[in-house]
Amino acid sequence: MSTENEGNAVPPAPSAPPVPMASPAASPQGPAPEGNAPTAPLPPVPHEAPAISAADYGAAHQPGPAPDGTWPPPPQATPAYADGGSGVPGTGWGSTYQQPAPKPRGGRGGLVAAVLVAALVAGGLGGGLGYTLAKDRDDRGSTTVSATDSGATQVKRAPGTIANVAAKALPGTVTIEAESTSGEGGTGTGFVFDTQGHIVTNNHVVADAVDGGKLTATFPSGKKYDAEIVGHAQGYDVAVIKLKNAPSDLKPLALGDSDKVAVGDETIAIGAPFGLSNTVTTGIISAKNRPVASSDGGSGSKSSYMSALQTDASINPGNSGGPLLDASGAVIGINSAIQSTGSGGFGTGQSGSIGLGFAIPINQAKYVAQQLIKTGKPVYARIGASVSLQDSGDGAQITEQGTGGSAAVEAGGPADKAGLKSGDVITKLDDHVIDSGPTLIGEIWTHKPGDKVTVTYKRGGQEHTVELTLGSRVGDS
Repeated sequence: MSTENEGNAVPPAPSAPPVPMASPAASPQGPAPEGNAPTAPLPPVPHEAPAISAADYGAAHQPGPAPDGTWPPPPQATPAYADGGSGVPGTGWGSTYQQPAPKPRGGRGGLVAAVLVAALVAGGLGGGLGYTLAKDRDDRGSTTVSATDSGATQVKRAPGTIANVAAKALPGTVTIEAESTSGEGGTGTGFVFDTQGHIVTNNHVVADAVDGGKLTATFPSGKKYDAEIVGHAQGYDVAVIKLKNAPSDLKPLALGDSDKVAVGDETIAIGAPFGLSNTVTTGIISAKNRPVASSDGGSGSKSSYMSALQTDASINPGNSGGPLLDASGAVIGINSAIQSTGSGGFGTGQSGSIGLGFAIPINQAKYVAQQLIKTGKPVYARIGASVSLQDSGDGAQITEQGTGGSAAVEAGGPADKAGLKSGDVITKLDDHVIDSGPTLIGEIWTHKPGDKVTVTYKRGGQEHTVELTLGSRVGDS
């Protein structure tokens, strides 16, 4: 099984199901035409994977020779994936951001043509049936029943219906087009965060435009605005952009409480799958706290981690950055990843939804967005220790050596003060079971610096529990 996201290589996944992100498939050089969304497949997961420095990530270090002090782990140590780029389809955990593939000439025309043919066939069948029925009733007489114009035009929908929720939320969503200085780029989604013109989306959606590229945001009404990046957080995979000359009638979407979401709750996703803007799909919350690892595909191959909301609402390349709503219309997450069994989709080689989508919980995304708007830089919670990213399924083990030969447990850091040592295996963070390094990182990043957490760990076969106060790190590097 492979997962999709917009990005490059990512570390191995914990024993929990892979959870990557929806993004576009690789595309040739040159500007990506409209209709392609930045959402890419999560690669297959090798049995052994690198580790990430916990001091930088909040937890994680590469087994074996320690990598240098850069964030994240060296690219060569991470498996490349994009539709199973590692060559082992169906086993991946992580994801890659790939440049969207160009829309085939006449691509939408082919889709429309197919629809028209289907309509014509149905029309012919309907006409034949109509003639047969009329002929059979000729000897007995026939009756024609028509709906009145007033009845057909006065459809009323209750406030709680999906149609009503979608009608209120759509004006607060945008389709984002990001283009680099070299003309490469893709399409994603975002939603209005406040009346000042701030739009929240995924980092991997705007990654191409970070260094002097071009950004635009288009509303369902057709109004298009140039935008600029206010701040982006690679680790969280969250970004905030701001509309230039923002209109005065912006409609920010209401934010819900992702901590109160329950499995089985109804969900509504809005986005631009395969470039089809303003698409609405529905489903339920299938699971919570799914560990996700992904990458934006940049040269640094920096990884992102989250403890995601899982939904079966249809999410495809292009939905990245869009809102996941609850039944009342409040945003409970940012759609970011999908898991797919293979490639395909309108001739672009992109994989589509199989009912396994993943979203960043809005409580985490809200905190990150507020930090980005305030300072332009993300702030990460950390424990000050390096853990292995190897998928043992038994927990997150603190390594013997840290990044660049440094100590695995930072002197004077949170883990050191709590008495943690190299070789300790962390099995729980508060009430959440920890089965690997990536899972630990995702859980740590759901907290804020200064939060107190309870860490359960094993040492020499004995289980211990200790309280730890999380430290902080500013920025992605």
